[in-house]
Amino acid sequence: MNLCSVVASDPGGAGRTQDAPCDQRPEKVTGSQLTEQGRFAYAALCGVSLCQLFTGEENSVFREQYLQGLVRWLDLDESVMPVMGAFLSGLGSEGSDNFLSILQAEPLLAAGATPIVQDMVSFSVKDAQYDARSRVLIRHVSCLLRVSPRQLEEFEETLGESLREAGEESEEESSRRLRRERGRKLRRYLLIGLATVGGGTVIGVTGGLAAPFVAAGAGAVLGAGGAAALGSATGIAIMASLFGAAGAGLTGYKMNKCVGAIEEFEFLPLSSGKHLHLTIAVTGWLCSGKYSSFQAPWGSLGECGEQYCLLWESRFLKDLGSAMASLLDGLVSIVAQEALKYTVLSGILTALTWPASLLAAASVIDHPWCVCLNRSAEVGKHLAQVLRSRQQGKRPVSLIGFSLGARVIYYCLQELANDQGSEGVVEDVFLLGAPVDGSEKAWEKMAKVVAGKIVNGYCRGDWLLGFLYRSSAAQLSVAGLQPINIQDRRMINVDLSAVVKGHLDYMRQMDTILVAVGVPTKEVPGASFALTGAVKVTEGTADLSDPARSGNQGTETQNLAAEAEKETSGDANEEAGDGWEIPDISHLSRARASPELA
Repeated sequence: MNLCSVVASDPGGAGRTQDAPCDQRPEKVTGSQLTEQGRFAYAALCGVSLCQLFTGEENSVFREQYLQGLVRWLDLDESVMPVMGAFLSGLGSEGSDNFLSILQAEPLLAAGATPIVQDMVSFSVKDAQYDARSRVLIRHVSCLLRVSPRQLEEFEETLGESLREAGEESEEESSRRLRRERGRKLRRYLLIGLATVGGGTVIGVTGGLAAPFVAAGAGAVLGAGGAAALGSATGIAIMASLFGAAGAGLTGYKMNKCVGAIEEFEFLPLSSGKHLHLTIAVTGWLCSGKYSSFQAPWGSLGECGEQYCLLWESRFLKDLGSAMASLLDGLVSIVAQEALKYTVLSGILTALTWPASLLAAASVIDHPWCVCLNRSAEVGKHLAQVLRSRQQGKRPVSLIGFSLGARVIYYCLQELANDQGSEGVVEDVFLLGAPVDGSEKAWEKMAKVVAGKIVNGYCRGDWLLGFLYRSSAAQLSVAGLQPINIQDRRMINVDLSAVVKGHLDYMRQMDTILVAVGVPTKEVPGASFALTGAVKVTEGTADLSDPARSGNQGTETQNLAAEAEKETSGDANEEAGDGWEIPDISHLSRARASPELA
């Protein structure tokens, strides 16, 4: 038995519109109930989309297996496979509009194409895994069928929550069961479950003891037949496979001892509940005040999917934050004493532009910065091992990080790219102000293990990042200072110069940055966004710095952001007391050159 027998019982209220009450679900609609012409159009649309999205040789097996499985799922005759193979090879893409028209004309889809999207989710998780490429395909087809992302999220959330509730135990029940199991072979895994009560689902390790919870919790969404299936040992194993070791997933992971050069590595939950996909956020440094925790910058992440932040090397990140504050304190004095030839908006960063007084003040930050550079690379490699081992379960993972957090993600992807079979783990990636190599070769390599999009958020005038790379900026292109020029549909460059005036703004302006790069957000008390204009996307580059200039670029428009302003409430002196006030030195671009400059 596989999950097919579960999710096909009642696909979460198929056909329900976004605004319909949760308890008003029409009769189920599955892909196999469409007319033969409709089923062919459904499969053909997926075949054409697979070819467009996943062109590399590394995805060839996935493309073929997905489409073959879908043909069987839809009860189509095997004789259609040669035609489907032609779609996978790139033929027939001009027929996509016809396939969409056929589906829109289906009587069972008169109220909308949401059932198709729900059916694709059901098919994609039937073998107890949810490949990141499958979800990217579903999102793409949803867009073609005019099904909103929120409707997809709602169905995934409903299914994920039902599975979580199905296996959840109270702390007291878990404790009693642990006493019964003490001394048995599975004790180690039960301890992981106890450590994550409330954050993880204790399933897959109980020898069937969790079956009553499974059957009771899943009935509301999956129907009686589906609940009975989940109550079996196989159903429990399926859920354990989807949600990770013992159902605890990342909440149960913590290094038992130092690994190589890493002292600290664990995951902190940012959201509650279980979901069919998850996001890991990686903070770049720590400082005093309201930004003293790893979770602080991510308060506005939208309530979609399961969310974690990575806790890593806090001692060194705090040292770096203190060093940055000291450097800025010294810079305030320097700005007051001399006119700098350097302008933060010039985008031209060379060692020759730094005055001797600033170079002298840099001694306070060079060492902690170098230490964190090395440790972030090691942490990234370890993160790759965790994801590769499917500690999070067989679900899509999206990664977002700023500064050294982005560097962690970069090295994670580089490590995954070194191993075959790492495709289908990572869905989307957002690297903001990344202190990493911006060469095409490096990014082309890691792009192969990302199913969705790779967003490089950069600021040409990030003077602090340029200063930290002052000794090698002429030889090394830095991703956080410039766009990445690779020809890949996944690559999106976003110029954040309208939002980010300096490197420290990646933490302070994160609420606005998330909106600018297209990450779903929620309202944050005391913060508001004023987004105006539109952003032109040309060859994967989104420019937020000059809306007027962007009017002459490209043809595709995305309403990411043009000019973003963030208004914060509260005492202004409190924020200044954090040591993060960035001195405005932009006016010095018109000042005379300092005598100290070589």
